[in-house]
Amino acid sequence: MTAGEGTPVTDRVLLVLDPPVATVTLNRPDKLNAIDPEMLAALDRALASLERNDEVRVVLITGAGDRAFCVGADINAWAALEPLAMWKAWIPAGHRVFERLASLRQPTIAVLNGFTFGGGLELALAADLRLAANVAEFAQPEVKVGTVPGWAGTRRLTALIGAARAKQMMFSGARVDASTAERWGLVNETVSRESLSERASALANEIASNAPIAVQLAKTAIDGRDSALEGMAGALAAMTEDGREGVAAFREKRAPRFEGR
Repeated sequence: MTAGEGTPVTDRVLLVLDPPVATVTLNRPDKLNAIDPEMLAALDRALASLERNDEVRVVLITGAGDRAFCVGADINAWAALEPLAMWKAWIPAGHRVFERLASLRQPTIAVLNGFTFGGGLELALAADLRLAANVAEFAQPEVKVGTVPGWAGTRRLTALIGAARAKQMMFSGARVDASTAERWGLVNETVSRESLSERASALANEIASNAPIAVQLAKTAIDGRDSALEGMAGALAAMTEDGREGVAAFREKRAPRFEGR
């Protein structure tokens, strides 16, 4: 998808840096990229490195192989957990990592090459945009194994496609095909599997060609995160004459003379 070499975060996650685009690949194709604790921790490390990378302007996230983006949390990894362990560790870890993806300052695009189920769909929902192969399928099948979406799927899916359709997916656990997902607004575009990588790269580079700070500020304004808005407000205030006067007065140990400029 990009020219660069894959850098193993672990064998579960690959990170390709090819500025201005980075690609994160879930790398467990034999298990349809099911998320286990090692993959979740590796994804967290990859996202942390991208937070610090000023050369990367767009992040793509996809799954290895040609069958699945991600079929969700590895049942063998969480089914053995006691309720307290799930509450204290497994569920909070997923929330933390997915929120880290959602709050990256760079725009993110989930490239959905196949099955996108459960926690895999929740991961895709944490991205800004979603491109899907026309053979991809989507589901929140947790009710079929006696549980519910645990990584903000109830909130993000409802916000994206509305309560009625989100309830239909979660109550039934049924699969939704790519054309329906596009019609519902679950994905931005569908293309052939053969064209998916090319289209993702083209969109990423189209976004990356624009002024990066303007794009990132637009993302911040749309998402409306309190911390990001406070950061923008603080930066703006610091650049005013009053902001400079306040710092100067502190350093000179005197009362500030604010003039509203």
